[in-house]
Amino acid sequence: MTDTTIDGVDFGPLVGLVGTWDGDRGMDVAPESDGVEKNPYYETITFEAVGDVDNAEKQNLAIIRYQQIVKRKSNDEVFHDQTGYWLWDAATGTVMQSVSIPRAVTLLAGGDATTTDKGIVLKVQAKLGDADWGIVQSPFMRDNASTVSFEHKLTVNGDEIAYSQTSLIDIYGKSQFEHTDRNKLVRRR
Repeated sequence: MTDTTIDGVDFGPLVGLVGTWDGDRGMDVAPESDGVEKNPYYETITFEAVGDVDNAEKQNLAIIRYQQIVKRKSNDEVFHDQTGYWLWDAATGTVMQSVSIPRAVTLLAGGDATTTDKGIVLKVQAKLGDADWGIVQSPFMRDNASTVSFEHKLTVNGDEIAYSQTSLIDIYGKSQFEHTDRNKLVRRR
């Protein structure tokens, strides 16, 4: 059995995330006013074990902080910078991801972890207006580029991560456009 502790904290299914990961096979499918834009990209995601925290003396969460920097292959410019946390509640088996992007959109997604023949699979989701796993956005984003839902599936298998992420967005008169990102990354340290 794999040890899931770091410095005495049990990170459960999140333990395999810790490290710096690089991937250069990403594809971003995003809405444009006149259609769809496809952007090949590369990225670096850094996951750091923060420790644990007790909430209201009843809940204990293990915490992984992350930052994701994504650059277009076409011009080497950053087009996505995301920060947040992955959290593990061992008592309930709940996995959570908080996401913050500098477009005035944040969310808290929840779900679970399963073990498959391909590795540990983390699946989380959030929906606009959901009382448990919700999305918060500025008035401008709500009125012009509203994120309606978010789903993220991440598979960790040793020193490899594969993920797919879909956000449904109401933008440019298109209702619930599927904005998707997919990539495979390897751990460099």
